[in-house]
Amino acid sequence: MGWLDRSHSVAPPGFNRWLIPPAALAVHLCIGQAYATSVYKTSLVEHFQTSQTAIGVIFSIAIVMLGLSAAIMGTWVERSGPRKAMFAAACFWAAGFLVGSLGISTGQLWLVYVGYGFLGGIGLGIGYISPVSTLIKWFPDRPGMATGMAIMGFGGGAMIASPMSTQLLRGFDPESGAQGWVASGDSVAKLFLTLGIVYFVVMMYGVFSIRVPAEGWRPNGWDPSMAKRSGLVTRNNVSASNAIKTRQFWLLWTVLFLNVTAGIGILEQASPMIQDFFRADDGVSAVSAAVAGGFVGLLSIGNMAGRFAWSSTSDLIGRKNIYMVYLGVGALLYVGLALIGGTNRFLFILLAFVIISFYGGGFATAPAYLKDLFGTFQVGAIHGRLLTAWSAAGIAGPMIVNGMLDAQGKPGTLSAENYQPVLLTMVALLVVGFAANLLIKPVDRKFHEPEKTPVPEFAKEA
Repeated sequence: MGWLDRSHSVAPPGFNRWLIPPAALAVHLCIGQAYATSVYKTSLVEHFQTSQTAIGVIFSIAIVMLGLSAAIMGTWVERSGPRKAMFAAACFWAAGFLVGSLGISTGQLWLVYVGYGFLGGIGLGIGYISPVSTLIKWFPDRPGMATGMAIMGFGGGAMIASPMSTQLLRGFDPESGAQGWVASGDSVAKLFLTLGIVYFVVMMYGVFSIRVPAEGWRPNGWDPSMAKRSGLVTRNNVSASNAIKTRQFWLLWTVLFLNVTAGIGILEQASPMIQDFFRADDGVSAVSAAVAGGFVGLLSIGNMAGRFAWSSTSDLIGRKNIYMVYLGVGALLYVGLALIGGTNRFLFILLAFVIISFYGGGFATAPAYLKDLFGTFQVGAIHGRLLTAWSAAGIAGPMIVNGMLDAQGKPGTLSAENYQPVLLTMVALLVVGFAANLLIKPVDRKFHEPEKTPVPEFAKEA
C-alpha cells in the first residue's frame, strides 16, 4: 500500500493544478449524500416500526462522528497526505452503507447506527477535511475560491443523491406504482448496498488523481510578497496543538457554531415552515407538498452556490469582512423573515435562499480563515478541530428549533407568528457571532512555529 504515501503523490513538474478540484469534488459530492437522508426516512420508520426521532438519531450520530473524527484524525491526515486520507474515507463511507444495508435486511436498527452513523460518520469527517489543505497549497493566490470549489460539492451532493436514490428505490420496489407508495425496507437495503459500491468507485477516482505540490512550488507569476496583505494574514505557521490554545481559534469556533446553528433554524423546518407561513382563511395551506419540496431543493442550490460564491468573494474583501456579512446581514434577513416574510411568497423564498447561502458560505470560508490566522503548516488538522463546532450545532440547532416549536403547537397547524420566537432567537445568535468575529485579532507570535534557518549556498554545494 506504499502507493498511498504522500511521497508517491507529489506532482511532477508542469502538473496542471486545475486537475485537483475535480479530485476533491469526487469525494465531497459522495459524502454530501448525508443531506439526502430524508428520501428514505419514512421508509425506515415503517420498516423498523419506530419513531422519526429514533431514525433521526442515525443522522445525528453521523454528524457528531464527522466532527469528532475530523478533530481526532486531522493531524494524521496532514502527516499522511490526502491520498491515504481519501482512501480511508472511501473505505469507512462505503463500509457504513454496507453495514447499514445488513442492519436493514436483518431488522437490526443498532446495526444502522453502527454502519451509517458511526462508520459512515468517520468517513464523513476524514473525507471532508482530506483535500482542504492540499487545495490551499495549490491555490495560495485564491484559497477561498479553492476550498469553496470542493466544499460546494458537499452542499450539492444531495442534489445528485436525492433523485438518484428515488429512482433506485422505484426500481428496487415492485410496489412503487401503488398510490401512497412508501419504499419497502428491502428496497432501502438494496439502495444502501448500491450506494456503498458506487460511492467507493467514485471516491477512488479522487484517490488516484489527487496530487500534492512539490516543496517550494508556486503558481506561475505569483509572488507572495506582492499579494494583497491584511493584518490578519500571517506569513508564519502555528501547529494544531498550539492553535487550540489561542483565543482566535475559540472565537472562530464560536462564530461557526452560531452561524451553523442559525442556518439549521431554516433547514430543520424548511418544508413545513413555508406551508405554515402561507395559510388561507380556512386554515388550509396555500402551498402544496410538491411546492414545499421544490423549496427545499432551492435551498440546496443556495447552500451549494453560497459555498463557492461567498468564499470566492472573501479572496477580494477578506475573511473577517465576509463573516461580518454572514452574521450581520444574516441577522437582518432573519428579522425580515420573522416580521414580513409571511406577506409575500417570493420575498419569503428570497430571504431564506440568501440566509442559506450564508450558511454554506460560512463552511467554505472557514479553512481559508484558518489559513490566514495560522498559516498552511497544519491547516487541515486545525480545520478538523474547528469542525467540532458543526457537531455541537447539529445537536443544539434541532433542540432549540424543535423545542420552541413544540411549545407553539404541531408543525402543519402553525402560523407565521408561531415561528417568530424561533427566528428572532436565530437573530440573537448571529448578533453574538458578529461580536465574536469583531474580536478576532492576529495570533500572538509566541504561538508561531520557529522559522527554519536557511542553508548557506556553500553548505549546499558541499
